[in-house]
Amino acid sequence: MANRLANATSPYLLQHAENPVDWWEWGPEAFAEAERRDAPILISVGYAACHWCHVMAHESFEDPAVAAYLNDRFVAVKVDREERPDVDAVYMSATQALTGRGGWPMTVFATPAGEPFYAGTYYPPEPRHGMPSFRQLLQAIDEAWHRDREEVTTAAQRIGAALAEQSRQAASGRDPLQRDTVVPLLDKAVEQLAAEYDEAVGGFATAPKFPPSMVLEFLLRHHARTGDPRSLRMVEGTCEGMARGGMYDQLAGGFARYSVDAQWTVPHFEKMLYDNALLLRAYVHLWRTTGSELAGRVARETAQFLLADLRTPEGGFASALDADTDGSEGATYVWRPGQLTDVLGVADGEWAAALTGVTATGTFEHGTSVLTLRTDPTDPGRWARVRSALHAARAARPQPARDDKVVAAWNGLAISALAEAGALLDEPDWVRAADRCADLLLDLHLDDGRLRRVSRDGVAGTAGGVLEDYADLAAGLLTLHQVTGDRGRLAAAGLLLDAALEHFRDPQSGDFFDTPHDGEQLVIRPQDPADTAAPSGRSALADALLSYAALTGSEHHRTAAEDALATVAGRLPARFAGWSLATLEAWLDGPREVAVVGPDTQARAALHRVALAAPAPGLVVSVGEPDSGAPLLAGRVLLGGEATAYVCRHFSCDAPVTAPAALAEQLAGAPDGARADTVR
Repeated sequence: MANRLANATSPYLLQHAENPVDWWEWGPEAFAEAERRDAPILISVGYAACHWCHVMAHESFEDPAVAAYLNDRFVAVKVDREERPDVDAVYMSATQALTGRGGWPMTVFATPAGEPFYAGTYYPPEPRHGMPSFRQLLQAIDEAWHRDREEVTTAAQRIGAALAEQSRQAASGRDPLQRDTVVPLLDKAVEQLAAEYDEAVGGFATAPKFPPSMVLEFLLRHHARTGDPRSLRMVEGTCEGMARGGMYDQLAGGFARYSVDAQWTVPHFEKMLYDNALLLRAYVHLWRTTGSELAGRVARETAQFLLADLRTPEGGFASALDADTDGSEGATYVWRPGQLTDVLGVADGEWAAALTGVTATGTFEHGTSVLTLRTDPTDPGRWARVRSALHAARAARPQPARDDKVVAAWNGLAISALAEAGALLDEPDWVRAADRCADLLLDLHLDDGRLRRVSRDGVAGTAGGVLEDYADLAAGLLTLHQVTGDRGRLAAAGLLLDAALEHFRDPQSGDFFDTPHDGEQLVIRPQDPADTAAPSGRSALADALLSYAALTGSEHHRTAAEDALATVAGRLPARFAGWSLATLEAWLDGPREVAVVGPDTQARAALHRVALAAPAPGLVVSVGEPDSGAPLLAGRVLLGGEATAYVCRHFSCDAPVTAPAALAEQLAGAPDGARADTVR
């Protein structure tokens, strides 16, 4: 076989020179060969730094069996889009017309005259993620070419249907996720939530009202993907209702466990780490989406509460603050009008009572009231002084007990929240706190690849970790990797996820349990898919697997995420499936990968900030020097010696950019609700 690419000037073509595929360079000789053989042409277009181009090359073009089939039935032409932008432009237009989207690698089938009749982007080596395999695609094109030559240029939809059927047959033992079933499932979930939504003060259903942090994340992601204003409105109303009520601590920040009434006025006063970590992310994501001053303030105050009141000397985060003080619920937190004037004086005391809803009859018990903030103060400076004085006076009261055990899963949630909030709100101390917490968990809780569930005072307990511990800690490490570029965090997350797949997955059914296969044998092996107080182990694992797969290109981990999601998709009421639904939004939108390469300069930091600020549900970010070890940075080069960003989505890549505004434009795009699939 002639190695026609050996003398090419294009680095991209030279990368393929040793493939078993009998590649031709673009030119009349290739088309003449196709005419002589009466064979269709495969036109494969990419560029040297395209991540998914390399993936497809390794998976399919380096496979001798695939190459033999391709060489026997097609004339294969390899094109560098940077060397031949004219060729790229022609066939990109065809790809977008046939599929509704484009990107690289671009895979086009054409007649010997160069007329395209089928086009797409990346195809995997076997059926997955709703896509046919590359070999199936070749077989379907070859069959259509010989059977229906006259209509071949109009056969794209018919071929796509045949491929979809082949994929379904190949996965006959599974119920794989498909876009055409997931989209209506997510839309139906929004309808369910809208029917239960409290239009007056936000939240869902009636009292008691729990903070719906995971549902809020789903609705934010749904809005980001589709542009649906109703989803965003429910988030804004709920976040405002919670933040202005008594469930939110108006003096110290942070949220109580739930509200006993429908108006968010009277809380059950305990403060849980997992609630505050999840709500911190929800508020910072709302701020990222809308720029809401209220959301930004609450996010800052909640992060400060975590660091001031829950951080342990070892760098972890305690589980909770008690609801009671000296046996009396809420005693630390409630006020009478006279207590306000004792601290503030008459004028400020009366003003504060009116502002915070402290009345003579009280809103809680025994004539006491919980502080609320139903409207913003007309004099912010005065409120800042009053708030500080009340906080200091409250600190002199007896305080609730603190449960200072460090739970791996909940600390994983805190790592994610603080790292992301610190990056978005420009608070590097929060990122450092998340980093220190990660060190504690990896050094103390992880022993020979297995997690311990809890520690206290720097001593690990004997209880083994459950599924949520592995999943939430892995997710926190993945967030840290995206914020800091630390490759060690990515590697540690991979080890945890592999351990979870080994020990918590049923090898026969592919289903997941909350306890390991070699753990204590109980009456039943627990398996709860519901997202209630915190993400279920299963949904948390799916979320982490999906992010890890996007950051590394691991199809094994993406398939495992799909297996976890497929077992619960649509089977739970929306209020109890928030994290699963949010993860399905990420699956539908992604993988959307951003690689930011260059030396650690202000230019790279600017691109990195833009990437982290994008609300796309399926987005992951990797930052660092080119070829510095993170998979998404491999093969990336600096354009003109400048820091450069690369965006890949749905297994195809956009052109690299160096300007933050250009990156923001690539990441914004149009709402995705009506986007067509690559294969239709």
